[in-house]
Amino acid sequence: MIDDLSALRRQAFIYQPAEGFLIIAGRTSNDNEFISLKAASQNDLWFHVRGMPGSHVLLRSLNGDEPDRKTIEAAAAAAAWHSKGRNGGVTPVSMTLARFVSKPSGSPKGTVCIKNEKVVKVRPAVLPEYKPVEGGG
Repeated sequence: MIDDLSALRRQAFIYQPAEGFLIIAGRTSNDNEFISLKAASQNDLWFHVRGMPGSHVLLRSLNGDEPDRKTIEAAAAAAAWHSKGRNGGVTPVSMTLARFVSKPSGSPKGTVCIKNEKVVKVRPAVLPEYKPVEGGG
């Protein structure tokens, strides 16, 4: 798991949907792979729009709290926003724990397999980018 937000900012968009939570969205397929397989904690929630290209998105709890429905929907909406479905209406987004995300051997960068998928249907939306306080992480 990567905790250094300043390093992660080079590879991701970071949002704060609620106190104690961060949404981390990959910028490129290389970044997606890094976020999903290296930066993710096992208990982060992982999101990706269904059936089209898009960012891999993590919802991270900073204090171990479980996210509420509104926070989960914000992360799913960010996944829809950072996808080819940005201009669509209600969009299905896959969600699972990051521990259930793996990379098939020999697959292209950014390609993963997931288990224990749940689907969240949301409209694409995104929050203003999170800017941590200097020295605060």
